[in-house]
Amino acid sequence: MSKRVVIIGAGVIGLSTAYYCVRRGFQVTVIEHQAAQRDGTSYGNAGMVVPSHFIPLAAPGMVALGLRWMWNPASPFYLKPRFDAALFDWGHKFWRAATPEHVQRSAPLIRDLSLASRTCFEELAALPDFDFGLAKKGLLMLCQTEHSLHEESKTAAQARALGIPADVLDARQTAALDPAVTLKIAGSIYFPLDCHLTPARFMAVLQSQLEKLGTNFIWESEVLAFRTGGEQRVRTIEVSGGKEIEGDEFVLCGGSWSAQLAEKLQLNIPMQAGKGYSLTLPKPRELPQICSILTEARVAVTPMGQTLRVGGTMEIAGLNEVINPVRVRGIIDSFCRYFPKFQPSDFDGVQPWHGLRPCSPDGMPYVGRTAKFTNLSLATGHAMMGLSLGPITGKLMAEILSGEKPELDLAMLSPDRYN
Repeated sequence: MSKRVVIIGAGVIGLSTAYYCVRRGFQVTVIEHQAAQRDGTSYGNAGMVVPSHFIPLAAPGMVALGLRWMWNPASPFYLKPRFDAALFDWGHKFWRAATPEHVQRSAPLIRDLSLASRTCFEELAALPDFDFGLAKKGLLMLCQTEHSLHEESKTAAQARALGIPADVLDARQTAALDPAVTLKIAGSIYFPLDCHLTPARFMAVLQSQLEKLGTNFIWESEVLAFRTGGEQRVRTIEVSGGKEIEGDEFVLCGGSWSAQLAEKLQLNIPMQAGKGYSLTLPKPRELPQICSILTEARVAVTPMGQTLRVGGTMEIAGLNEVINPVRVRGIIDSFCRYFPKFQPSDFDGVQPWHGLRPCSPDGMPYVGRTAKFTNLSLATGHAMMGLSLGPITGKLMAEILSGEKPELDLAMLSPDRYN
């Protein structure tokens, strides 16, 4: 009898884990609190696959930059002041992790995860009925000032030292690389290995393939309790409606809700939800061919078919679904400064989307088995890298659940590192 795997969460990490488990012959059940037709964090993001992003969120200078930004209501970062012990604990751990030593230790692993995930995307895109618009055209870090270009050039040097190609371009060279758009910049860094895709299409084809392969989906169901045995094992999960779900292995892929779910098992998984916004122009004035990040503004710009998605911000405000129009306006204004052919009025009538990214305090995801329960694993906490690292996370989890040694050393991603 094949192993029964129960996965909590149908975001990109949960579906990727389900896919690689099903391909190994496991019987897979996926529990999701939203409906089958949904628009969560895995759908409205920037759709980037980014080996260029090898520096974790917890890095030197981020604390000072965050404190400076948080007083500007339209800035890329906002931390809502509130008396919350979990937030204080997370902030203290973030501060402790934001060191050069942490970056030096983390960067090679993030690089390896990103390059392996890029390979997974290529393999998936080559399969029949698996078209999700993968475009292997690279990414531009657009810089409006010479100072910013100089600072990003240092990151480019770090990238090359890690074996990640990176080219420093002036404004003319950048324009020659993507002549379809008008840019107001000093220059850019070009990362040729980066890719982009349409995340909603990726999620749709992944879910469709899983349905064809016999995956059992339980939609609109909240996890109420875990039933454990005396042998450090999870036996069943109780979901809303009184149903009990049995399994041999359980994988928690709950995104920003993972910490709350882990608490039901008395596990400490420090996590904060980082809200991001995006707007998708259906008929943009100009359509770039290469995705980009506006360096000073921390805004992402991605062509998706004939549409153009613009997104950004990191708003630490708890599990809060309220859209802040001031922050949305900040994204629009920033975009128009870099792309001067566009006007803020181009976004009139465009509905802002929002999603809650699961952020660990050290900027590294939680991937692997827990020590407390021999058949419980976590795959969560990927922050802004969820889509980019989705396939490799799923593949690694399938290796772990098969009893194999994973292809990468995941010690730094241990779910127990804060227990």
